[in-house]
Order: sequence, then structure tokens, then C-alpha cells
Amino acid sequence: MRGARVAGLLLAAGRGSRLGTPKALLEYEGERLVDRGVRLLEDGGCHPVVVVLGAATVQVRGAVSVRNPDWASGMGSSLRVGLRALPEEAECVVVALVDQPLIRPGAVRALIAADGGLAVATYGGRRRNPVLIAREHFAGVSELAVGDVGARPYLKAHRELVTEVPCDEFGDPADIDTPEDLALLQPE
Repeated sequence: MRGARVAGLLLAAGRGSRLGTPKALLEYEGERLVDRGVRLLEDGGCHPVVVVLGAATVQVRGAVSVRNPDWASGMGSSLRVGLRALPEEAECVVVALVDQPLIRPGAVRALIAADGGLAVATYGGRRRNPVLIAREHFAGVSELAVGDVGARPYLKAHRELVTEVPCDEFGDPADIDTPEDLALLQPE
């Protein structure tokens, strides 16, 4: 949304059970994923950036950290906590996930430049993250974000309002869920 006040929201509360460590603490190319995610949103044009933590408590420079006491219930509760934590002046938010280190700031900028109150990054024609949500949709997104899903049910229910933004040139949406995923993403 060009000209709008855009906040960033990084969901980083999970335990990383298949990884054996919270994803927020994981390092990729010498940088914690939580710091990399904050940098993605900041460099993409989001201010302020809010990070939702849960399983791990870490200091995050350059961001407002909030704790999700119900983090174990899944991503939906973290999205709800994060949306409530955004400042009133934020007209929209770009939501990113901590476990996608190959996405570059250009994806965030492309979402912000899209026309519309709901925008989703696509890679190879498939909807992935990050997503942009205008404030007018916060309540609806929160209502449908239950369990281990975020904005996807709301985006699916309001398909006609969603702007798909091709982001193939701005990185890879591969996520890190297992030690094998991490090994595959490590540079040789």
C-alpha cells in the first residue's frame, strides 16, 4: 500500500520441535534467524518491527518484542498477539516467518508497492510468505487464525480481495523445519 504507514511483524515463537531448538535462536550464515527476519522487514521498508516470541526469550535489537504466552497452541495465537501489539498508526503490516532466511527485502518492498489491502508473495505461482494485511482486515484475520495456521484461511475466504505479487526474483521461500532443511540451505 503505497504511502501507508507499514509495520513489520515477525512470527518467531515456535519451539522448533523437529529442529531440536527454537527457530529464533538458529543461526544461518552467522546470523540468528530472528535478527535476519527483523532486518528483512526493516530493509524492506517496515517500521516499527514487532517480533512475537514464545519458546525462546531473546534480545532483539531494532524491534519491539512481545511474548505469546500461548505460543504452544500454534502460529494463529502468535499472529493474534502480534496484530494486537502493533501501534495504532500502523495502517498495514507485512507479516514474515522467522524460518525463511532466503527471502530478500525486495519481496517486502513489492508487497508494499502493491495496490490493495491484502497482498501475498508468490513463488512459482504459489502463495507463500510474506503477506501484507491492511488494518481493516486485522479482526477478520485474527478470528480465523486458529491452531497452527496464520492468515491463510482469511486470504482463502477473501480470494477476490487478494493481490498476488510475484516475488521469484526476491529469493526463495524455502523454510527450515528440520536439521536436513538447514543443511540443504547452507552455502557450500
